[in-house]
Order: sequence, then C-alpha cells, then structure tokens
Amino acid sequence: MDKRFAHEDAERGIYDKWESAGYFSPSADGNGEPFSIVLPPPNVTGELHMGHAAMLAIEDIMVRFARMRGRRTLWIPGTDHAAIATQSKVEKELYKKEGKTRRDLGREAFLKRVEEFALKSHDTIVNQVRAMGASLDWSREAYTLDALRSRAVKEAFKRMYDGGVIYRGSRIVNWDPKLQTTVSDDEIDWKEMKGFFYYLQYGPFVIGTARPETKFGDKYVVMHPADARYAKYKHGEKLELEWINGPVTATVIKDEAADPAFGTGVMTITPWHDATDFEIAERHSLDKEQIIDFNGKLLPIAREFAGFPIAKARLEIVKKLEKKGLLVKVDENYVHRVATNSRGGGIIEPQIMKQWFVDVHKKFSRDGREISLKDLMRDTVASGKIKILPERFVKVYFNWIDNLRDWCISRQLWYGHRVPAWYKGGETYVGTEPPGGSGWEEDQDTLDTWFSSGLWTFSTLGWPEESEDLKMYHPTSVLETAYDILFFWVARMILMTGYLLNDIPFRTVYLHGIVRDKEGRKMSKSLDNGIDPLEMVQKYGADATRMSLIMGVGAGSDTNLSEDKIRACRNFATKIWNAARFLDMRRLPNVTISDVNHSMIDIRYQSILASLEKVKAEITAHLEAYELHLAAEKAYDYFWNTFANKILEDVKKEGITPDNYTLLLTVFRECLKLLHPFMPFVTEAAYEALNFGEGKKMLIGEEW
Repeated sequence: MDKRFAHEDAERGIYDKWESAGYFSPSADGNGEPFSIVLPPPNVTGELHMGHAAMLAIEDIMVRFARMRGRRTLWIPGTDHAAIATQSKVEKELYKKEGKTRRDLGREAFLKRVEEFALKSHDTIVNQVRAMGASLDWSREAYTLDALRSRAVKEAFKRMYDGGVIYRGSRIVNWDPKLQTTVSDDEIDWKEMKGFFYYLQYGPFVIGTARPETKFGDKYVVMHPADARYAKYKHGEKLELEWINGPVTATVIKDEAADPAFGTGVMTITPWHDATDFEIAERHSLDKEQIIDFNGKLLPIAREFAGFPIAKARLEIVKKLEKKGLLVKVDENYVHRVATNSRGGGIIEPQIMKQWFVDVHKKFSRDGREISLKDLMRDTVASGKIKILPERFVKVYFNWIDNLRDWCISRQLWYGHRVPAWYKGGETYVGTEPPGGSGWEEDQDTLDTWFSSGLWTFSTLGWPEESEDLKMYHPTSVLETAYDILFFWVARMILMTGYLLNDIPFRTVYLHGIVRDKEGRKMSKSLDNGIDPLEMVQKYGADATRMSLIMGVGAGSDTNLSEDKIRACRNFATKIWNAARFLDMRRLPNVTISDVNHSMIDIRYQSILASLEKVKAEITAHLEAYELHLAAEKAYDYFWNTFANKILEDVKKEGITPDNYTLLLTVFRECLKLLHPFMPFVTEAAYEALNFGEGKKMLIGEEW
C-alpha cells in the first residue's frame, strides 16, 4: 500500500467503479421495505455551495446505510430550472455584457440563451455532486423542465383546475417592478429599514403611515368595533373632510383588523396596494383604486405627482401635506420591515392583478369528507403520517399553515412551464394539449417554480403513468432538505401529493441547518467568507469534507465550519489508512480473510468482540433514528480511541500472532463498514487493499 491515501487520484476511480458495477441502482434482490429518496434539485444558476455539500453528505449516509442493510435502495438525482433565479441571472449578464434586455432578443432567442446557461450550470453541478461521492442512480436523472416533468405539470394543473382548486381571478399579489413579475409570499425577504413615519390629519382622526404616496385614493377610515374611543362613530357613517387633493367623502368601517394599540387605533386603507387593506375591502365590498403603476410610478390620480417614482413622490407629497396643515408630526427614527424579492432584491409593490391561484380554502371531497388543502396539509403532519425532524419545526409548520393565503402560481417570466391555458373571447380552455380550432390565444405566463418542484417525489417516478417505480418507491422514505425551504418546498409537496395522489410524498422530513463560517456568520460573496466545497474536496478529500459537515451537527442545527475542522477530519482519514497499512505490512501467510469469524477468535478477545457488537448496535440505532451526528461521533471515537489507540497498540506490544492478527482483521473490517457511509472513499480503498472482498465485491455492497 502507498504511504498515503492519494485522494486526488483515487476518488474518481473508486466512484467510477461503484457506478459501473451497478451499485447505484436498486438491487432486484433487496429485502424488506424499499428505501427511496429524491435529491432536492439544485438550481441551475451556478455552482454548489457548502449547504449543498452538507445535503449531499447527509443523504448519502442515509442511502449507503440502507443499501448495506440489503434494502432495495433508490436515490434519484435531478436539477431545478429555478425559473425566476435563472432568468434574472441571464438577464443581468445580458445587460452587463451587451446592454440588451430579453425583449431586445425576443422570447425564442432569449430562451435559447437561458437553456445554454442552464446546461452549462447543470454539468458543473453534476461534476460537483459526483466529487462528493453521492451514490445517486444517474440512469434516472430528472430535470424540472424536461419533457416528462412538463407532462406531469400540465396534468397536475388540469386536474386541479377541473377540481376547482386552481382558479384565475383578480387578487392582490406581490409585484416586483424591477423584474416585472409576481412573486409568491414565501419568496419575499423582509428587510429592516430606517425611514420616516408620518402622522396625518384625516378629518377628526390622526392616522399614521410610512407610505403617504399611496394615500390619494383613501376614502375609508377603519377602527376596531370594540374601541371605546370611537364608539360614537357608526359603521358606514359618512364624513366630509379635506385631503391631499381636496375634499373627500370618507366612510367609517368597523373591522377587527384595526389594532387599537397601534398609533391612534384608526387607519385609512389602500386596498390596491396592501394585502391587509385588500382583505378588509373584500370583507366589506369596498372600492379599490390603483395609485401606483406596474413600473413603480404614480398614476394620474396623484395629479401633479403623476409619473413620479415612489421615492421622489414621497418627499413632494409630504411637503404638500405640510403646506395644507395636514402633517401632524414625523417620527424620523422609524424602523419598519420592507418586502423585497429574494431573487434580485427589488422592492415589492403589492398590486391587484388577474392571476392564477391555488385555492387553499376551497373544500373538496376526500375519503368521505369535505376538506380544504389547508386542512389536508395540517392533518397530514398532525396525524403523524409524516414525521418532521427536529420536532420543533412542527410548530413552525403549523403556524405557516394557519396563516396561509391562496398561492399565486403565475409568473410574468419567459423561462419555465407555460400555464396550460388558452383564451378566445370570453372562453378559457385548460388542457394538456392546445385546443382545436382557430382563434385561441395561449397564456403568456409561466408557472411558479415551486409548482413543478411540488411534484418532485412522484413526477420523477413516472407519474402520471402508473409505473412500477411509482408503485415500488412512493411514498419516498425520507425527504432531506434545508429548514429554510420548509414552506417553499416541503409544504407544497405535501399539498400536491395529497391532492393529486391522495397520499403522502414521504414518511420523514429531515431538516438540516445552515453552514456558517467559523465566526457563525452566514457565508456570502459580500463578506468573502465562503468555503468552496470543491476546493476542500481537492485539497483534503471528499471524506474529510463530508465528515466535517456531520460531526457535531444534529438535525436542524446550524454549523460553524472552518478549514481547520476539515483538516482534522483529513487526519482521521489518514489514521484509517495507516491502520490498513499496518495490517497490510504484517500479513501472515497462513491467515486469510475467509478465516475471519468470531468463533475462531481466541477466547481472550471475546470481550473485545462483545464491546464491538454493543457499539455496532448503538451506531445502528442512531442511524435508524436519523441521529447521524451521534452515529458518526461514536464510529469515530471507537475507531480512534478503542481500535487504533488501544487494541492495535496492545497487539503491537504482544507481537503479531495468528490469533491477534485475526482479531485485528475482524475488528478493522467491521470498523470499515461502520465508517463507510460517512467516509466512503478511504474505507473502500482500505477494504480493497486488504482484499476483504476477495475480488468478488466492494465495501459499498457489504452487509451492514
């Protein structure tokens, strides 16, 4: 054996051997319940980061453990077209390099550019995934925008439309004037910003606002029905008062949405540009009037301010209010939360628009009872059909469900699945194929990325066909993903699978945390504190990189990662290799691997074997409970402190004999099995070097 394990040269060769030998595909002679898992598809927007590396390490541990236990094991790979993220990245590059917009190119030419970019990113990602040692079944690789997934998306949309849980209507949405598209509630980043809070005189009331530019159309004054301060005002009462552009008639609205403890307890509403105001207007059938256009500029209702961008208009409007004596006071230290698009950073301007929505409140028949999608999503977890780890996220999940609004699924993007709808006159046709006849106009919008991703556990298994894979491997055994997409993705998969298959998508959800730098800061380009997983793999090996992301990190826990930790795990890999070299250099001609079994080991060493069996049972129990960090730590501790530092050292003192050499081979082979899910490359290389497989099998296919 070489003095050192040269991971730079060995890892790719070992991976190719695993793949060519067919170990990544489910074994037809697997026993017990199949084990299946889908890879959360990385966005084709660039390269993988350390969070992805943690995801791959965690899932590969689960998969290798299940495979070694003889289960028919399937891990499906794939990537996500990530419509808004990918399109915005290409648009940015296009403008930066050529000074052009997508409209300068036209839809067809622009989409070709996006697809070229996506393909290049895909190839980079696949190479990184392989470098991490992820044992995926590449023969089943999927893409959220490929032909099979496109068919599934159209079928899902049609079934949900026919069932009445998808509708097209005018509701308030999150509009990004910068990217010119709607954005879902879960794609909003709320950023704290310092600004001014203005107190304005509105007839007999003082109202407060951070957005005076929206107030031109305010003609309703809202107060809580139980607020004693305003008991003399009756619901529906009319008041004449002076406002920004002259006299207006205001109507008193009594509604529990008004917070008596906030400001004066009275507020005016702008239903077109605020979600809460819109809901109040819907409850009371109030008028709604647009004040700001889709480019973020004021409309003619603002009179002399028409065409002004919001930031410029705000200052001028306040000056006018002050001149008219309507400005009471200004809080100059007001900190408020501003909605921004997580993709591109544009400030969100709520707008009422005609869009496609998933109705989460509409009741439908299921198993003899009437249920809504919200009920379905809640009941699935509350009943224990799906287990979320760690359990503290169950409360977070329920809180999100309780506050869930209808999901806007249409986007004004070019890249993505087109909404499968066509229009002619007042008719709407929804189908998996275009309608017959002439005069039909196809919907120009695309679907929210999460709509196609929500089908991922079953679209990758052949749905809408009743495939053998679907029957065998669905529901999947576990979904492993980051806790910050619990709502984006996990909840939507529960929604889509529950409605379309009347089933669960997975039995367990394992949530991992964020990989931070050694000081606990989130890794980012602006801080220049990121650690490139591929660079660490090249420098220290995939085994060390993987182990550093598992040791000491439980489900749902963030981890502070430094190169020092990765280096320390590389030292552990070296320890494994050195133990193998010791056994290799002291081979006894009359002891072969076929001789190694517990019954042939001297009675003096039976206590060592009993201790090993206890450790094996504990590690197995940890892995079964998805306590991967505890399993890794126990395997690490046993190998380093018990096998290497004690058993091996004691044998060195005794001198090599057939009995103690047989003991060493036995314990070391078991250690390699225990460590293989965590550090697959060095363990596989050591297993081969000592001929434990006798040329017939590899460690990846060993029995646990």
